[in-house]
Amino acid sequence: MSEIFEALHLLEKERGIPVDFMLEKIRKAILTACKNSYGNDDAVINIDPEKDEFEVFLRKTVAEDVEDPGKEISVEKAREIAKDAVAGDVVGIRLDTKQFGRIAAQTARNIIRQGIRDGERGQMMQEFQSKHQELVSALVERIDPRTGAATLMIGKAEAMLPKSEQVGGEQLKEGDYVKVYVVDVRETEKGPRAMISRTHPDLVKRLFENEVPEIYDGVVEIKAVSREAGSRTKLAVLSHNPDVDAVGACIGARGARVSNIVSELGGEKIDIVEYSDDIAKFIASALSPADVLSVEPAEDGSRSCRVTVPDNQLSLAIGNKGQNARLAAKLTGWKIDIKPESGFYGETE
Repeated sequence: MSEIFEALHLLEKERGIPVDFMLEKIRKAILTACKNSYGNDDAVINIDPEKDEFEVFLRKTVAEDVEDPGKEISVEKAREIAKDAVAGDVVGIRLDTKQFGRIAAQTARNIIRQGIRDGERGQMMQEFQSKHQELVSALVERIDPRTGAATLMIGKAEAMLPKSEQVGGEQLKEGDYVKVYVVDVRETEKGPRAMISRTHPDLVKRLFENEVPEIYDGVVEIKAVSREAGSRTKLAVLSHNPDVDAVGACIGARGARVSNIVSELGGEKIDIVEYSDDIAKFIASALSPADVLSVEPAEDGSRSCRVTVPDNQLSLAIGNKGQNARLAAKLTGWKIDIKPESGFYGETE
C-alpha cells in the first residue's frame, strides 16, 4: 500500500490531482469490485495515507439459514469474528483485495484510470477558468503544417490557436512565447477547451492595462477599442484625474509604453485618442491623425454624422482602403460620412 500512496502523492505533485479526489475514486472502485465479486457493495473502507493503512470490510447480515452468501453469513462463522453474534446482527468481514476476481479488478482499474482523467479535466478547467478573459503568456508547442494552427501550452493546459485568430503576417515558431487573450472557456465532449485569440480587441486592452499603471489603478479608463489585427488599432481613453493626461500616460515617456505594445503586436500601428461625452469632439478625435473642421450629427436622430475636413486631409481621414474612417466608426459606434471643404465627399461605415 505504501507504493500506492506514494503514487497518489506523485500524481498530486506532477498533475495537480488531489490525493483525496483519487482516494474517493479508489473507494468507488472497491465498492464496484465488491459488487462484482460478491454481489454486495455494503462495505466499509478505511484508507489512511499517513499510516499506510488500507482495510476493506464487507458487511453481512448474520442468518440462521444463509440464502445469499454474498450478503449473509451463518451464526457459526459470524461468531469467529464477533463471539456474541446472533441472527440479525451485521458483521464486517475483512477482505483480502487480492482475491477479487479478474473482471472485478479490471473494472476497478478502469474506474481509477477514469478518475485520473476526470481529475486532469477538472484541473484543466480550473486552469482555464482562472484565466477567462485575461491576457496570458503561452508557449508555442507545435504548428500544424497543413492548417497553420498553433498548439499552445498555458500553464499545464493545452489550447489551440487557429490560423484565423493569429495576426496576419505573423510567423509563430515552436518554442516561442506569445501573449494570447482567453476569449471563452467551454466544456466539450473531448474535455475543457479555451478559445484563445491574438486578434481580439481586448488583447490590446489587456496589454495596455499591464503596461500602463494609471490604467491598472483606474485613474485612466479605456472606453473603447477598435482593431484590425496586424494593421491598426484605435484606443479611446479617459482620465478621471485632471492632473493626469490619459493619452500621454498611455504613450509613456518618449513613447516607451506604446512602443512595447507595438513590438508585442509585431509592428501594428496604434492610435490613442481622448474620449469625450461630446460626440462631435469624440468623432473628431477618433479620425486622428486627420484634422477635422466640423462634425454635424444627422437631424433625424440616427447615429450618423457628416464630417468636414480640409481638402488636403481627405485621404488621411479616410485612410488606406477606408481603414481610418472604418476604425473611427467602430470606435464611436457612429456612421461617418466624410467630405472635403470643397464639397465632394465619400461615404464610409
